[in-house]
Amino acid sequence: MTTAVATATVTVEIHGPDGWLAVCALDDLIPGRGVAALLPDGTQVALFVDRGGRAYAIGNRDPFTGAQVLSRGLTGSVADRPFVASPLLKQRFDLATGDCLDDPSVSVPAYRVRTQGGDGA
Repeated sequence: MTTAVATATVTVEIHGPDGWLAVCALDDLIPGRGVAALLPDGTQVALFVDRGGRAYAIGNRDPFTGAQVLSRGLTGSVADRPFVASPLLKQRFDLATGDCLDDPSVSVPAYRVRTQGGDGA
C-alpha cells in the first residue's frame, strides 16, 4: 500500500496598489530566471527568486529604454546585493531596492514580497 503525502503550496504574493496579490507558487520560480506579472492596474512587475528561496519584485520597465524587459535580465550579486542586469543596455538594478547600481540617479519601483502557505508559513 502506497501512502501519498500532501505538501502545501507556498504562494508568492506582491504588495501592489490594492494590497497583497497572489502571483504564483514559489516552486514555479527558478533561481536566476525572472518572470513578468501583470498587476490589476496594468503595471508589469519582474519577479525573481534567489537560491535561498527569497523572492523579489521590481518594476519590469527598463527606465533607460522604456521596454518591459527586466524580467528577462541576467541575475547576479555584488557586495551581497542581488541584482538583475537589463538584457538591453546591461544596467544593473538592485532587486531589494530597485536602485540602479550603475547610475544612482535612476531607479525602478521595488515591491514588497511575501510567501504564504507551506509548512509553518
